[in-house]
Amino acid sequence: MSQKYDASQIQVLEGLEPVRKRPGMYIGSTDQKGLHHMLREIYDNSVDECLAGFADYIEVTLNEDGSATIEDNGRGIPVDMMPGYGKSALEIIMTKLHAGGKFGGGGYKVSGGLHGVGSSVVNALSSYMKVEVMRDKKLYVQEYSQGKPKADVKQVKPDEPITKTGTRTTFMPDNKIFPIVDLNYQTVKKQLRQIAFLTPKLYIKLVDNRTNEQCSFHFEGGIKSYVNRINRHKKIIGETIYIHNELRNVFVDQIDIEAAICYNDDFNENVESFVNNIPTHEGGSHLTGFRTALTRSINDYLKKIVNGNDKNKISSLSGEDLREGLTAVVSVKFDANFVQFEGQTKEKLGTPEVRPLVEQVIKEGLDTYFEENPNPAREVVDKALLTAQARIAAKKARETVIRKGLLEGLGLPGKLADCQTKDPNEAEIFVVEGDSAGGSAKQGRDRRFQAILPLFGKVLNTERARLDRIINSDKFKHLIIAIGAGIGDEFTPDKIRYKKIIIMADADVDGSHIKTLYLTFFFRHLRQIIENGFLYVAVPPLYKAVIGKDKKYLFTDTEKIQFEGENQGKKYIIQRFKGLGEMNAEELWETTMNPKTRTTLKINIDDAEEADETFTMLMGSEVPPRKRFIQANAKYANIDI
Repeated sequence: MSQKYDASQIQVLEGLEPVRKRPGMYIGSTDQKGLHHMLREIYDNSVDECLAGFADYIEVTLNEDGSATIEDNGRGIPVDMMPGYGKSALEIIMTKLHAGGKFGGGGYKVSGGLHGVGSSVVNALSSYMKVEVMRDKKLYVQEYSQGKPKADVKQVKPDEPITKTGTRTTFMPDNKIFPIVDLNYQTVKKQLRQIAFLTPKLYIKLVDNRTNEQCSFHFEGGIKSYVNRINRHKKIIGETIYIHNELRNVFVDQIDIEAAICYNDDFNENVESFVNNIPTHEGGSHLTGFRTALTRSINDYLKKIVNGNDKNKISSLSGEDLREGLTAVVSVKFDANFVQFEGQTKEKLGTPEVRPLVEQVIKEGLDTYFEENPNPAREVVDKALLTAQARIAAKKARETVIRKGLLEGLGLPGKLADCQTKDPNEAEIFVVEGDSAGGSAKQGRDRRFQAILPLFGKVLNTERARLDRIINSDKFKHLIIAIGAGIGDEFTPDKIRYKKIIIMADADVDGSHIKTLYLTFFFRHLRQIIENGFLYVAVPPLYKAVIGKDKKYLFTDTEKIQFEGENQGKKYIIQRFKGLGEMNAEELWETTMNPKTRTTLKINIDDAEEADETFTMLMGSEVPPRKRFIQANAKYANIDI
């Protein structure tokens, strides 16, 4: 390799070339997630017009050719000449990085886009783009290819007189960048619904010309309606509390703070936070301020109503006690120039000055609400007190079962056949349903890196179970100890013993039910394992086809029908596996355990809100939502009778 390193080896990428060279740096990835991020960057600009008070309507159209069109009734992108550039402002915005009205030029105070980067990045990653601007009763148009203008901005004669203002953008994602160009209607629908909740003045319409589907969103109740929707399958405790105030501060100028808070009888927390309509999945200073205020306010109210002479009463609640059953949406909006996100993904707010401001507004709002509404306030406090009592009981159970069991010599579960490697990056554990299947798995495995934990029969439904009950359940106790990282507030990711946990159950209705029970457990109580990408589901075959000395495994009924069609006139035998226990060790290894030949499904959470709703509906105590789901989806069921 040459050691020469001089100016001749330095590459300069002009214009939008860096975006096409490294698209992941700008939109995260070039998969479906990145594709939908492109769409969001465009309609976020329209939302910013609404936040600035100049628009109240957005229409998003998914076109038959794979392109998308976004139209708003805002002011329209400026088209006059940019001083010092000799080009239209529209062209500069669409073809230059870091150009736009969100850099302190006075165009926008509150914005949620990429601060001027968004439109030009989408343009760079599109094979075709067209922007139509309606201003001053005139129509202006410019077209682009891979980020480069095809001609100057020009005024065109409209089909009918221009009586409105706004911007219409059409873009076609470049199939040289994106392997699959297919915007998903349901994904876009969820994104737009969330935007509508966060922007109650806004009316949004979505049209899919490929399937003739369409929907509209407008929520006057804003984030209060958002919380009510999240809780629609749950039993509410008290009522939804809404807090809203604006403050002025020398550090962040003017900040708009709002929160909607409601408790339910669930054991899980669902809190969504946003900054200028951008989801902050990792929280940040605004969420810290909210949690601090919630804990302080409820504890202050508890001190007012608790009987000081009753020593058995809990006099102070922890933040953990107040999270059980909490549903909340926290949204702050302030000058984009003061917004500091941590990292490129913008999922955590770092602006430190926001924390005390949010804490002040939420604390004052909750104090006032509790004073004026004693009955629902008491319901919330009673719920938290029960949680605290359960927490204390769970801690004792956890100390008994896990600390003594794992750390003081009782060792790993007796049924666990552990692997030889101690490196969690190499180790994997199969959680196998059934003793006979567990026996075959133990014989067929590669003991160097594969561990087997057989657990027989259906396990506890943890959707409605507190931690103390879960820990005292033999099956989950053995699983928790085997994984080695603890559970609840004592979960320690660094102690995990296997970074690939594979649920293996029969390929029938009972097996699907068991898998759902395990997924419920991991989602509700060990979600970090899913979020870190450690949880998988094995896919065993349904059939074994034998032709002479040859054999082939078939995983679906479709594969079986295709196989039968290909072998007309030939003698063959097809065996239906009714369970994992019917496979011998060699068959189980070949089909379901061998990393070179097996199929596994990686479990992930693309939409935590939807996942929470689904688990509540399928595994919760409310029957009507589950009944409606079964009636709506019964025709898709493939039941082996």
